[in-house]
Amino acid sequence: MPGGRLTTEDRQHIAAGLAEGLGYAEIGRRLGRPASTIMREVTRNGGPDGYGADQAQEATRHRARRQKQAQPPAPPVPDDGHGRDPQAVRDFTESFTALLVQQGLPRMEARVLACLYITDSGALTAADLVQRLQVSPASISHAVAFLEQQGMLRRERVPGARRERYVADDEIWLRSIVAALQMNEALAAASQRGAEILGVATPAGARFGSSADLLLLVNKAFRQVIEQWQRSRAEPAP
Repeated sequence: MPGGRLTTEDRQHIAAGLAEGLGYAEIGRRLGRPASTIMREVTRNGGPDGYGADQAQEATRHRARRQKQAQPPAPPVPDDGHGRDPQAVRDFTESFTALLVQQGLPRMEARVLACLYITDSGALTAADLVQRLQVSPASISHAVAFLEQQGMLRRERVPGARRERYVADDEIWLRSIVAALQMNEALAAASQRGAEILGVATPAGARFGSSADLLLLVNKAFRQVIEQWQRSRAEPAP
C-alpha cells in the first residue's frame, strides 16, 4: 500500500527494477513511492549491487524485533501527593509524546518536552531527565539544545548550586509561536524581495508576492491573538 511499509512484493519489484538498471525515481514511480524511500531501502540493505528482496525482508524483520526489544522503559512517575493514578499519567505522557512527534518534533525532543511538561514545577535538571527517561546525558543535551532553539524551554540556574535546570513554563507555546512568527517575517521579506527581482507581473514574481501577503496576514492575526491572550491573563480573576 503506498505510504505504508514495504511488502515482500514491493521488495521483489525493487530488486527487479535494479536488475533492469532503473533509477530510484522510476522504481518509486512504479510502486507509488517516493524515490527517497527506495533509496533508503536499497542503501540499508546491501546497496544497488547487493540488494536482494528476501534478504531485505528478513533484515527488516530482524531490525523490527530488535527495536521492539529495545523500547525504553516507562519513565517513573514520582509520588506528588496529588492522588494521581501513575498508570494514567504514564499513558497520557506516551500519548502526548506521540502527538508532539506527529506535530513534527523529533522523538527524543518530544520525550524530553513531555517529561518536563507533566511535572508540576515544569523544571528538571539534566540528571533528572536522564534518570526519568533512561537515556544518555548526550541525548538530553542534544534534545535540550534543539528545544531551546525553538523557544520551547529555557535554562535557569538551580538556586545555591552550579547546576542548570530546564524549564517548560506556562508560556512555552507563546515562545514557540513567536519563534514561528519571526521565521514567517524572514520568509515574507525574502518573498517580497523575490517578487521584486523576478517581476511582480510574472508568474514566478506573482507567486512570491502572494506568499508574502499570506505570511504577513497570518503574522498580523497571530500577534492580535497573542495580545488578546496577554490581556486576558493580566485581568484579575472574578
